[in-house]
Amino acid sequence: MAMRVSSPCIQVCVIDPITRFCMGCGRTGDEIAAWPFKTEDERLALMADLPERLKAFEGVELPPPRLKTRR
Repeated sequence: MAMRVSSPCIQVCVIDPITRFCMGCGRTGDEIAAWPFKTEDERLALMADLPERLKAFEGVELPPPRLKTRR
Protein backbone atom coordinates (compact mmCIF):
# COMPACT_ATOMS: atom_id res chain seq x y z
CA MET A 1 0.00 0.00 0.00
CA ALA A 2 1.38 3.42 -1.00
CA MET A 3 1.81 5.96 1.78
CA ARG A 4 0.55 9.48 1.13
CA VAL A 5 3.27 12.16 1.27
CA SER A 6 2.60 15.29 3.34
CA SER A 7 2.61 18.37 1.15
CA PRO A 8 1.69 22.04 1.57
CA CYS A 9 0.90 22.38 -2.15
CA ILE A 10 -2.40 24.13 -2.91
CA GLN A 11 -1.98 23.96 -6.72
CA VAL A 12 -1.11 27.66 -6.96
CA CYS A 13 2.43 27.53 -8.30
CA VAL A 14 3.76 31.06 -8.69
CA ILE A 15 7.36 31.78 -7.65
CA ASP A 16 7.78 35.34 -6.39
CA PRO A 17 10.82 36.87 -8.13
CA ILE A 18 11.90 38.78 -5.02
CA THR A 19 11.53 36.25 -2.19
CA ARG A 20 11.93 33.17 -4.47
CA PHE A 21 9.09 31.52 -2.49
CA CYS A 22 6.06 29.93 -4.08
CA MET A 23 3.14 32.23 -3.34
CA GLY A 24 0.87 29.23 -2.85
CA CYS A 25 2.86 27.03 -0.47
CA GLY A 26 5.89 29.08 0.60
CA ARG A 27 8.56 26.66 -0.61
CA THR A 28 11.46 27.56 -2.89
CA GLY A 29 11.81 25.94 -6.30
CA ASP A 30 14.68 23.82 -4.98
CA GLU A 31 12.58 22.67 -2.02
CA ILE A 32 9.71 21.76 -4.33
CA ALA A 33 12.02 19.75 -6.58
CA ALA A 34 13.59 17.91 -3.62
CA TRP A 35 10.26 17.23 -1.86
CA PRO A 36 9.81 13.61 -3.02
CA PHE A 37 13.28 12.75 -1.75
CA LYS A 38 12.89 14.24 1.76
CA THR A 39 11.93 12.14 4.75
CA GLU A 40 8.55 12.75 6.36
CA ASP A 41 10.32 14.35 9.35
CA GLU A 42 12.19 16.73 7.01
CA ARG A 43 8.93 17.64 5.24
CA LEU A 44 7.12 18.31 8.51
CA ALA A 45 9.99 20.46 9.81
CA LEU A 46 9.98 22.58 6.66
CA MET A 47 6.18 22.83 6.68
CA ALA A 48 6.38 24.30 10.19
CA ASP A 49 8.36 27.25 8.75
CA LEU A 50 6.03 27.96 5.84
CA PRO A 51 3.38 30.07 7.63
CA GLU A 52 6.05 32.64 8.50
CA ARG A 53 7.25 32.75 4.89
CA LEU A 54 3.70 33.14 3.57
CA LYS A 55 3.19 36.28 5.67
CA ALA A 56 5.12 38.09 2.92
CA PHE A 57 2.12 37.54 0.64
CA GLU A 58 -0.70 38.61 2.98
CA GLY A 59 -3.13 40.77 1.06
CA VAL A 60 -1.79 39.63 -2.32
CA GLU A 61 -4.43 38.12 -4.57
CA LEU A 62 -3.30 34.70 -5.79
CA PRO A 63 -4.33 33.17 -9.09
CA PRO A 64 -6.97 30.43 -8.90
CA PRO A 65 -5.76 26.86 -8.27
CA ARG A 66 -4.82 24.86 -11.35
CA LEU A 67 -7.24 22.10 -12.15
CA LYS A 68 -5.78 18.73 -13.02
CA THR A 69 -7.09 17.43 -16.31
CA ARG A 70 -7.13 13.91 -17.67
CA ARG A 71 -6.03 13.15 -21.18
